[in-house]
Amino acid sequence: MVRKLTLLMLSLLFSCSLLSAESANDGQQDKLKSVLSDIEYHRGSNISLPVLTERKIENLALLGKVWGFLKYHHPGVASGQYNWDYELFRFFPRYQAVDNNQQRNALLSNWISGLGAVAICKACVATAKNAVIKPDLNWLGSYDLSPDLRQQLTFIYENRHQGKQHYVGTIFDVGNPEFLNENGYRDMTYPDDGYRLLALYRYWNMIHYFFPSKHLSDKNWRGVLEQYIPKFVIAKSQLEYQQVAVQLFSEIDDSHAYPNGVFAFQDWKGQKFPPVQLEFVQGKLVVVGHYKTELSNKTGLKTGDQITKIAGKTIEQVIRANQKFYPASNKARRLYNMSIDMMRSNDQSIKIHYVREGRNGELMLKLGEPDEVGFFSRFARDEQAKSFELIAGNIGYINLRHIKRKEIKVIKAKLPGTRGVIIDIRNYPRQFVAISLANLFSGTKKEFAKFTTVNINNPGEVVFSDAATISGSAQSYQNKVIVIVNEISQSQAEYTAMALQAGDNTTVIGSTTSGADGNISKIVLPGGIITAISGIGVYYPDGRQTQRIGIVPDVMIRPTISGIKAGTDELLEKAISLIESDR
Repeated sequence: MVRKLTLLMLSLLFSCSLLSAESANDGQQDKLKSVLSDIEYHRGSNISLPVLTERKIENLALLGKVWGFLKYHHPGVASGQYNWDYELFRFFPRYQAVDNNQQRNALLSNWISGLGAVAICKACVATAKNAVIKPDLNWLGSYDLSPDLRQQLTFIYENRHQGKQHYVGTIFDVGNPEFLNENGYRDMTYPDDGYRLLALYRYWNMIHYFFPSKHLSDKNWRGVLEQYIPKFVIAKSQLEYQQVAVQLFSEIDDSHAYPNGVFAFQDWKGQKFPPVQLEFVQGKLVVVGHYKTELSNKTGLKTGDQITKIAGKTIEQVIRANQKFYPASNKARRLYNMSIDMMRSNDQSIKIHYVREGRNGELMLKLGEPDEVGFFSRFARDEQAKSFELIAGNIGYINLRHIKRKEIKVIKAKLPGTRGVIIDIRNYPRQFVAISLANLFSGTKKEFAKFTTVNINNPGEVVFSDAATISGSAQSYQNKVIVIVNEISQSQAEYTAMALQAGDNTTVIGSTTSGADGNISKIVLPGGIITAISGIGVYYPDGRQTQRIGIVPDVMIRPTISGIKAGTDELLEKAISLIESDR
């Protein structure tokens, strides 16, 4: 009888808890439905910003930091109970009207209180002592915050949201941040003052809390918000807005931060392209070929020509004027990205000064549509190209631009008997083969990389996670392996080079790579602008960084202008000579 009563009581308690949970879930669902149906500002923020004084900029910076802090820490906001973009617009008119810091602080405090009570967090854990980056909340000691407001924000941090977030998560099995439920407002080709400010706030806080290589950037991120507020506010057109956004992306020094969806910006750079392919060789801008071979005798330029002026400006002047529009981890990658656009224009032709065989020349170079001059051919992939072949008699040559995972077994079968292997990664691998390919060249299990990842339960904390390994093989290839890299080698290409470096007899040659390894995390901003960050930090097992530095070759070698003129691949020739030197 006692047992029956106990079971009945447990049943009643369980039923009550279910009803309570269902009631809470119903309330949560009702709130989420309300958020989804909120369209008050879908046509504009109704915010117009006056001329900015130093004081107004400071207040706007504080608002951006409080808004972003609450977005990722306050349980009510982080769980998605508010349309946080629109709540900014609702709050802004009152905030804009404050006359002094006392009014401002009281208004912020009341806004925060209106978001609901914050319960004591029993699951919150202190920041790891060995964290690579620790949460930066130093701004709480600035801006003349009142003790009450500072205490209120500190309490929220100490009892911050835990678990699944509405605006950010992490990719399964990788750990890079995934920014969720962010409206790109693509119909707003030129967002108004409020939406442009929202774009800056959104991006600044994403980087501040979730960019694992923030500490490696040249610019101190703390001051970037104040610096860019006036730039975003005074942007008077779609083009100016996109230009300043791209400049902002450049501040994180990450080659993955390339902008997309910036159509006015691309139009401004030019819709007409040159028929020649340009690259920086020995510090000079050089013609390295024509996109279409049939045009090589019709343009007036020859392979090996050094370009000295474009439209009356020296190459140095062009670089200085435009480098802020080319996000990159290091100088080599930035110059490579710039070389592609150096002669773009909206004119039909462009005046070029050049040097050939020590003599100066000039011409009007005819430009054309991308398809007309063959511009896209440099990115096109030859579906019939081989990923493996024998060169120089009996040296295996693997080109990762064409490789497929299923070919690894075939390549393994062809390796015995070869004098050595050259692996060309001056490209982006067609498929991910880093581990399976590297396993062919190591006799034992080895770590080749370790990663840093963000902690969404403690925004701003970045810690080391598990290491990456190759398993190796008892029947591994033991002859010399030469890996070729350069500034084109980025992300998956760099990661593959790291895996191959763990081989028993591997030498890397070439020049420093792009310095942007790790899976990307996409970011969308108002106006349909899309960019990305390197979402995890990638390091060597001994702690050496690869972000910005890249893969540093064992043997540094770069193309020369004389080699370009002769049509020789000097890096490939060097790789062959290193293998043949063992004979």
